[in-house]
Amino acid sequence: MAIRYKLLLSLLLLGVLISGIALFANVQTQNTTVLRLGHVVDLEHAMHKSLDYFKQQLHDISDGQMDVKIYASGQLGAERDLIELMQIGSLDMAQVSVGPVESFVPELQIFSLPYVFDDEDHFWRVVNSDLGQELLLSPLNVDLRGVAFFDAGSRSFYTCPKPIYTPDDLAGMKIRTMKSQSAVALMRELGSSATPISFGELYTALQQGVVDGAENSAITYYKARHYEICKNFTLDEHNTIPGIVMFSEKRWQGLSAQQQTWVQEAMDITVTYQRALWKADTEVALTNLKQAGVTIIYPDKAPFQERVESFKQSFKGTPVGDILDRIEAKR
Repeated sequence: MAIRYKLLLSLLLLGVLISGIALFANVQTQNTTVLRLGHVVDLEHAMHKSLDYFKQQLHDISDGQMDVKIYASGQLGAERDLIELMQIGSLDMAQVSVGPVESFVPELQIFSLPYVFDDEDHFWRVVNSDLGQELLLSPLNVDLRGVAFFDAGSRSFYTCPKPIYTPDDLAGMKIRTMKSQSAVALMRELGSSATPISFGELYTALQQGVVDGAENSAITYYKARHYEICKNFTLDEHNTIPGIVMFSEKRWQGLSAQQQTWVQEAMDITVTYQRALWKADTEVALTNLKQAGVTIIYPDKAPFQERVESFKQSFKGTPVGDILDRIEAKR
């Protein structure tokens, strides 16, 4: 009986192992190459809708020879988990915020610095320039290939116990940030206590008072339903951190030149779609937030900018500071 039990247990464990290998395998059917893509947002989010659009475009452009299997809502882990899975070639693609990537690629810290871009036009002028292409490909140093920057809007504060009108209002507040050294440093400059928490745990953390608030785009604040707990949204727009779609370099090199062309063509089309969708969804989110009773505050940004100026200046003379100078030259 004991032998039969051990045999049954061994077979079950083997089945689990085989299932795990199948999940992350670079799938090749008879006529279709299937790419595995992960992200952490829900199915109604503009990022997911855009990636689903990419899936459709790639299928059409390749005449059905390539397809994408999307693992949404953090099914494969947090953003850092997705990055590490791509590095070892166990996941083909992922869409993540640039914030967590800076731990692997210091140059991308530039996007986490406050008030780097004057406005949306300045941001896209940089992203679409040679400098933007350099930044997009900078993850190659760690076996990752950027294929597109996605619009993720500007990040602003939403808080529960009290509204934020000036930097002084942040004093002593616990604000959730991404797991990014720059994000933590920025909160410290503004006088709050940074509390890095994975996005999937944030709703509960707000609900239980582990943190007093967070910072993100209007879309993410609305789609994650954080407005149900935090009723104050301060549009200080302290930084503009894009999303980035990345490929495992190991997987990329395993594709044919034709397949690589199809992927990039489909992604270039998707970027245009994603930007338009993000803009439209932002307007809808702000309208719905107002209807839900959220207090939307448009603060004077000057005090916020003054508070963080020394922090920005501290990067002068560094590689990130040099990138900052190049960005300022494109004003």
